[in-house]
Amino acid sequence: MPLLLATILPSVFIVIFFVVSDKFREPNWEIIKIFIFGLLITIPAFFANFFLISFFSQNTSANWLLIGSFLVAAPVEEGLKFLVLFLVVYKMKHFNEPLDGMVYGLCVSLGFATLENVYYVYLSEFKETGPMTLAIVRSFTAVPAHGVFGAMMGYFFMKYSYINKKDNLFFCFFIPFLLHGFYNLFAGVNFFYAAILIIVAWIIALRLFSRLKKSQKSKRREYEKKI
Repeated sequence: MPLLLATILPSVFIVIFFVVSDKFREPNWEIIKIFIFGLLITIPAFFANFFLISFFSQNTSANWLLIGSFLVAAPVEEGLKFLVLFLVVYKMKHFNEPLDGMVYGLCVSLGFATLENVYYVYLSEFKETGPMTLAIVRSFTAVPAHGVFGAMMGYFFMKYSYINKKDNLFFCFFIPFLLHGFYNLFAGVNFFYAAILIIVAWIIALRLFSRLKKSQKSKRREYEKKI
């Protein structure tokens, strides 16, 4: 039980923090639904990543660290999260206020991180280093990394939905893709650089979140019409 809690609670705690920070809180069932979508997309992500790893290992002699960082996990995983926002969240009646974009972006991304954590801790070859150690290390590395990828994706999805259609849907995918790719690249070279990247990204994401929270203070009702 302690190992399972160490595996799943970091993602849950981050989601709860952002959900309760919202002046106009989202319904619990909507939060759970999008979190579950994040869990579910780990399945196609696993098979897509496996296929791409096999394909590139057989068909190219290019630097594997670069290929693995930018042509495998980053586009597959961020692409699937993007599809959940675009195909599911955008149509939800409770997605009706700008801050909701970051909240739902975090939910889908940390849902993904939760099941990915279960795989690494319980099923992957990395568990030989010690499952509890691995769970704790990932709670300070991969989990907050996925969290900030989702927060940034949600921010640009919010801008696409409520401010300006131009370019923001592209940035909704591209910025998290870049962050994910460089995180993987830096982690493969020197994890210190990966940690700095995530810390800086979180500082930016929290400032954006704080700015949206301030804009809520003058509102008496939640609803805003999508453009």
